[in-house]
Amino acid sequence: MSGLFIVLEGIDGSGTSTQGQKLVELLRSQGRKVHLTCEPSRGPIGQLIRSILEKRLLEEGEVRSFDAPTMALLFAADRMDHITNEVKVQLRSGSIVICDRYLLSSLIYQSLTAEPNSLPSQQNWLRQINQGALQPDLTLVLDLKAERAAERRSIRGGVEELYEKSELQRQLAVLYAQAPQLLPEQAVYLIDAAQPVEQVTADLREKIEPLLGPLR
Repeated sequence: MSGLFIVLEGIDGSGTSTQGQKLVELLRSQGRKVHLTCEPSRGPIGQLIRSILEKRLLEEGEVRSFDAPTMALLFAADRMDHITNEVKVQLRSGSIVICDRYLLSSLIYQSLTAEPNSLPSQQNWLRQINQGALQPDLTLVLDLKAERAAERRSIRGGVEELYEKSELQRQLAVLYAQAPQLLPEQAVYLIDAAQPVEQVTADLREKIEPLLGPLR
């Protein structure tokens, strides 16, 4: 495949969506072919997951809940569908694919929402069910304290999603700071997301340039 696969990661409110758009604008201004995507994907399984996260899936008038293993399997199934029907298609066409969240999100979110004290075994299982996932060329983690991210979500507004609870977000932020150790075989870098938006974009550009060449 002739394209490039770049993943943006971070806790809710860290700025992955904003920076994904910024990178698309930057790369297109350089005449690059770019495709922006996300997980959960926009496919049928991804839409189901999104309805669960947004607490829109009802059963007899009540919000339908799912346990951590079920959610992990749904994310893994969505990922394989996403890779097959979107990511690989775009990479074969020569696009730079920028994905807002990917495997690292599963390793972190699903392991922390599983049974207490099961983190190592849970992460091993998550790796197994995602072993067919395509390896990114680069994963960039927007590192931000949970309290700052919560402030941003508050300004953004909207209904609190399934995983946007304060204590969970604090635990997620701690694990995201360990991302290079969680994926030691991959190119993973932390970016200080507390900086102004344009500086974060500049730092992301610096990490991407070794793969693409200088970007003005």
